[in-house]
Amino acid sequence: MLGRYSIDAEGLIYAGGEWKDKWRGDNGEWRVRKQLKNEDGEIVVDEWIKATFVPDLDNVIPITEDEYFEDDIVSRFIEFVRTVYGKETLEENLDFIADSIGRKPSETARQAIRRYFIKDFYKDHLKVYQKRPIYWMFDSGKNDGFRALIYMHRYNEQTVAKVRTDYLHTLQRKYEAEIQRHQLIVDSEEYTAKDRTAAKKKISKITKQIEECREYDQVVAHLANEKIAIDLDDGVKVNYAKFQGVKVINSKGKEVKMDLLVKI
Repeated sequence: MLGRYSIDAEGLIYAGGEWKDKWRGDNGEWRVRKQLKNEDGEIVVDEWIKATFVPDLDNVIPITEDEYFEDDIVSRFIEFVRTVYGKETLEENLDFIADSIGRKPSETARQAIRRYFIKDFYKDHLKVYQKRPIYWMFDSGKNDGFRALIYMHRYNEQTVAKVRTDYLHTLQRKYEAEIQRHQLIVDSEEYTAKDRTAAKKKISKITKQIEECREYDQVVAHLANEKIAIDLDDGVKVNYAKFQGVKVINSKGKEVKMDLLVKI
């Protein structure tokens, strides 16, 4: 999804350097560079082949409780499963995946997969990479107001600003529209008491998420203005720390330290 690997070529594809040396998009058609080496480490195949599955173009994949973005992680994941295993068996495969990650009785396969990405995916990623993650998760806090993944090796000095303007602010506007939509349900006699109670509950939750996003925006804005550079040679721990422990004034007027990324 973020270009480290490709389903069309074996091995590691991109882990730093010039993006266009590994992935190339011309006139809407994407190609990936396929290289094969012999036992002596000499390159014996070096060619550009058509990419069946194209990585996320801006290196930002949002993770949200509902489908607020067309390119959110669940949509991209479903596209991946469809591309690799075929659309004929898509629903069967999604059911298999959902059951494998502990689907609840009341959940559809897509709901279970979305819950996994929100609650458990990053814990698993941290375990696999022994708390030296190569995919970094922006995280606003316990209310799950905002989350998004980026690939560390594709980070640049504009990445944080892009996350802020294209995703965080966009999501806040979508939240506000969602509150208005649920308020119409609360105010209408046409809906059942159960529906109206559920709408009130949703409004309460989204209101908390909006407030969390507003506070988080202070951290994101500060680091976006800093235009922090990272050096891959320094390793994950050193680079990751540059985005943590930012001093901001919270909604209660107190100076607090906040993190841009999930605490590891």
